[in-house]
Amino acid sequence: MSSAPLAETVASLVPRAKGELAELVSFPSVADERVFPRAECEKAARWIVRLLQEEGFQDVELLETPDGSESVYGCLPGPEGAPTVLLYAHYDVQPPLDESAWLSPPFELTDRDGRWYGRGAADCKGGLLMHVTALRALREHGGVPVTVKLIVEGSEEQGTGGLERYAEQHPALLAADTIVVGDTGNFRLGLPTVTSSLRGMALVEVRVATLAGNLHSGQFGGAAPDALAALIAMLASLRDADGSTTVDGLDATGSWTGIQYEEADFRRDAQVLDGVQPIGFGTVADRLWARPAVTVLGIDAPAVVGATPSVQARAGALVSLRVPPGFDAAASADALEAHLRAAAPWGAKVEVERRGSGEPFAADTASPAYAAMAEALREAYGQDMAIAGQGGSIPLCNTLANLYPEAEILLIGLSEPEAHIHAVNESVSPEEFERLSLTEALFLQRYAAARSLQPSA
Repeated sequence: MSSAPLAETVASLVPRAKGELAELVSFPSVADERVFPRAECEKAARWIVRLLQEEGFQDVELLETPDGSESVYGCLPGPEGAPTVLLYAHYDVQPPLDESAWLSPPFELTDRDGRWYGRGAADCKGGLLMHVTALRALREHGGVPVTVKLIVEGSEEQGTGGLERYAEQHPALLAADTIVVGDTGNFRLGLPTVTSSLRGMALVEVRVATLAGNLHSGQFGGAAPDALAALIAMLASLRDADGSTTVDGLDATGSWTGIQYEEADFRRDAQVLDGVQPIGFGTVADRLWARPAVTVLGIDAPAVVGATPSVQARAGALVSLRVPPGFDAAASADALEAHLRAAAPWGAKVEVERRGSGEPFAADTASPAYAAMAEALREAYGQDMAIAGQGGSIPLCNTLANLYPEAEILLIGLSEPEAHIHAVNESVSPEEFERLSLTEALFLQRYAAARSLQPSA
């Protein structure tokens, strides 16, 4: 069967998808009310509800999840006896960070240098439109051959676990034979890739107090315990001299046996400055996909501009710990908290609050659905599928694997290195969008055909 007609249809649908992506990107749907009003997430969720209704989905609804966010669900019934495929994306996004560093407004989709720029363009609003484009193309070529359930999460970036808890409370809702998570990306632009592993995450906020109030640094500095200095010492203890993560009780010597990440490629992708060395030891793949990694995400401290000559009474930080498959996220969070408390100097008072967590995930790449995906990627890209790890976290994957142990879970997406997700100037490649939309359409065709050939139980 030639895929050329389907490919032509997908190509013809890309301009429509670009217009819709521009609408969805325009919502600053950061699921943290301290950054943007909750109303922006609500607007985005209702926009998706209308989209699914217009696409013929049934049972479309807003799901109020236990963390206070909203996810969007819909079902597109397929032929009688067809398998069920769950498609996943999320509409919440990371904050734009330094908006002055963006070359175009972060919430205005901008076409520049052959890419579409905007917060969420790749992670993961583009993933939603990828799913929709694949389904539209299939409808023009005989119809969608499977039953599709589509879930679009509203707080994935916050790691607060709302959809995981909702799924556990309503286990029938997302049940499927195969699950396609559209929230990862190709190892390299143009290299078709599925992700076989995800690191889990523990997110903690640590607060340090040493004094009843700030003191004049000239009058008291040198004897008064400085909370900011205490915090800096605690955070510094989380890394060895070479930058390796050193959380007491966590093994940081794991190794990765799959596809390797050449250091020169990593330096380019990560935009490491000349003369600066990557941190840690071992291969880059070891450090990204097989070992725990701690990152200080933010520090509460006086800004340089406007700072006064004071010994600080209080300071705080938000710390992320990523852990590979084989680690327990909750136990890792316990280890991180214990390490921080033990590292506090001078008897400083320490409070630690758990802000989010998610378990690591490892996929079964030998499953039949992966064979169908490999065939689809080969047709769409003209080359064989690669299998790589991903240093990021998608906590829902482990929840779905536990709820539906017979389901096959595949991870693809638009977040290749040049997309710069979670950073300024996030973008998506239109060519990747087109090829992956085609891939998903081909996959659904091939997967349905393969399932129809299986003998009945």
